[in-house]
Order: sequence, then C-alpha cells, then structure tokens
Amino acid sequence: MSFWKRWRISIMLFFAVLGPGFITANVDNDAGGIFTYSQAGAQYGYHLLWTMLPITIALIVVQEMCARMGAVTGKGLSDLIREEFGLRLTFIMMVLLVIVNFTNVIAEFAGIAESAQLFAVPKIISVPVCGFAVWLLVVKGNYKSVEKIFLVASLLYFSYIIAGVLAHPDWKHAMMQTITLPPRSIWKDHNYVYMTVGVIGTTITPWMQFYLQSSVVEKGVTVKQYKASRLDVIVGSIFTDVVAWFIIVACAGTLYAHGVRNIASGADAAAAMKPFAERYAPILFAAGLFNASFFAASILPLSTTYAVCEGLGFESGVNRTFKQAPFFYWLYTLLIVAGGAVVILLKPDDQVPITILSQVLDGVLLPFVLYFMLKLTNNKELMGKYTNSRGFNGIAWATSIIVMGLTAVGMWQTLSSLKH
Repeated sequence: MSFWKRWRISIMLFFAVLGPGFITANVDNDAGGIFTYSQAGAQYGYHLLWTMLPITIALIVVQEMCARMGAVTGKGLSDLIREEFGLRLTFIMMVLLVIVNFTNVIAEFAGIAESAQLFAVPKIISVPVCGFAVWLLVVKGNYKSVEKIFLVASLLYFSYIIAGVLAHPDWKHAMMQTITLPPRSIWKDHNYVYMTVGVIGTTITPWMQFYLQSSVVEKGVTVKQYKASRLDVIVGSIFTDVVAWFIIVACAGTLYAHGVRNIASGADAAAAMKPFAERYAPILFAAGLFNASFFAASILPLSTTYAVCEGLGFESGVNRTFKQAPFFYWLYTLLIVAGGAVVILLKPDDQVPITILSQVLDGVLLPFVLYFMLKLTNNKELMGKYTNSRGFNGIAWATSIIVMGLTAVGMWQTLSSLKH
C-alpha cells in the first residue's frame, strides 16, 4: 500500500471517529472557564500564558485514558466503577456527581443569561428559550445529528481567536510569556498563586471523564479505531487550549493594557473591552460566551444522565426513544428545568458565587474520579494489553497527583476568599 493511500485511509478514519474527544475538550471552555481565563488576562496580562503548555499535557493524558477505556471495554466509566467497586460506592458517587453537575448547569444558564443581556435580551426570555432548545436538541435528535450540531458549536469557538486578533495584543511578548516562566517576584503575590491554580484547575472536571467515555461507547468506537480516537482527543485538547490562550491574550491586550484589573464575569469582560478594541471584538467575545454557555448547558445534563443511568443500570442514550429510556430523559429534563429556574430566580449578584461554588465542588469530586480511572486503566483483566505503559503510567500518575494537589490548594484558597 502506498504512503498516500495509507495517509488517505488514516484521514478518513480520523473523521469517522471525530467527535467525543473534540467536543468534550471544547465544552471545558464553558462560562466558568471563560470567566477564569478572562480574569487571568485582565489581572496579570500575559504572565499566566505559561500555564497553557502543562494544561494541554494534563488534558491529553486524562482524556486519552477515558477514550481508551471506552474503546477497549465498550462500557462507560460509571458502568465500570459499578462492576469493579460495587453498587454502594457507585450510588454514592452518582449522588455526588448529580449535586456537583447541577451547580455547573446553573453556572451555564447564568452564562446564557449574562451574554444574552449584552444583546438586550432579558434572562426571563433567553433562559427558557435556550432551555427548551437544549431539551429539544437531545430528546428529538439521535446521536449522529446531536454530534454534528455539537461539532459545529465547537468550531464557533473560533470567535475567541478572532477577538484575540482584533484586540491587537503584543504578539512577541505573548509568545515569550508562553514558553518562559514569570519572574520569581510575582509568586509573592498571593492572588497570582490563586489565579494560577484556578487556570490549571479549571481544565479537568469530573463530568468530562464520564461524558467522553460514554460518547466513545455510544459512537461505537472499538479498539480498531482507537488510534484515530486518540488523535481526536489530542486535536480537541490542543484546540481548546489554543482558544483559552486567545481569551487570555484578548483580555491582556485590552483590559490589562488599559488598567482594568477586575471583572465579575465573562460578560463583563466583553462589555469592558468595547473602548479598547475594534468594534467587533467585544461582540465576538460575547457571542463566544453565549455559544460556550449554550453548548455546555446541553452537554452537562447529558453527561450527568449518561453517568447515572450507566451506574445504576438504567437504559440510556440519545439513540433511544423516550419510551425506551424514560429515566434517562426525565433526569435530563429535570436538570435543565431546575437549572434554568434557579437562574431566573437568582439575583444578578449571586450568579458569580454560584459559578465559583461549581468550581469548588468539581475540585472536591475530581480526585476520587481520577483515582478510579487510574485503577481501572491499570487493571490487566479489564484492559488486557491496553493498560498504561510504565512511561505513560508515570505521566498519568504525576499528572493526577499534580491536578489533585492544585485542586486542593485552589479549594482551600477559594473557601478562604469566600470567608473574607
């Protein structure tokens, strides 16, 4: 077989499995993530861009393990946890996951409300309309149609890249800060340490692992397509962190450069950017926030329902009808309705604390999820020859320990700041 024919087959196989890794990684840039990256750029300019490289490595490592488990076992993460660790532990994990994910759903609808208000649409209209659209998308669609829409939504993150270009940043300085560590003196700033932990910690969340593995299984990816699926994860992780890089750059080149150091949300970043950038930059930034929030408001309830149904043995999947999987669809409906209702009832000043709370709760649950993942991917009876290699295992454990440590520090600092 010629080189070009092998290359063409590889490209076709990649596009055949493209979806789960690319979608999951991009949803990570949700309302909470955009707020964190925006604040990082506004408060410290380009001095946090160095975090993008370790973030990308960590995201690739953790997501690859989930994709591999899904392709090898043909089962979701919660399904494997139930089989290997028992129903009681699984039930506790599912209860915690529902609680944590519900706060994230609220945060996403808050992002929808904030971004829509920038276009003069009140939340009493934007939240119910978007909530119904999210519900209709999954309940009336099938996996292929839903995945295509999610892939298009992922591509709309290019708006942040364009916004970053229109912000006219100092490109040379931005590139140098990406590959070099900041001066030692800046580490004496307690807030800088806090923001560093926030930027790194917002990358990997519990729901991502459950959704990715369930998506790989429902898409029908097997060991034969594993290499292409791994490429899907790598491409998705790199793309989402390129977007995050441009969000920081956009805010550094406008807000930080003109003395605006603090913002209350991603929407505030877009509004504050208006006097300092070309007219379309803040519009693109606001449109990107709306897309990210709507996108995540679709995925997060879906991730929750996948995980709970698999863990407790209920039928699940968007390829099934309402009659075939009633618990799956009713839980999905409940999460959307309740999340939207809470945002409508919330006062505007309460939306940012809810977003912070969702990040804290993610941090509480994440170490347990990573522990289960590492135990499962090193189980030879379960994974056969696809267990982690020594080298990869070292990277995986190191990544997990670092993420757990940073998350613990971030939780402690966040709780301390809330007390004051």
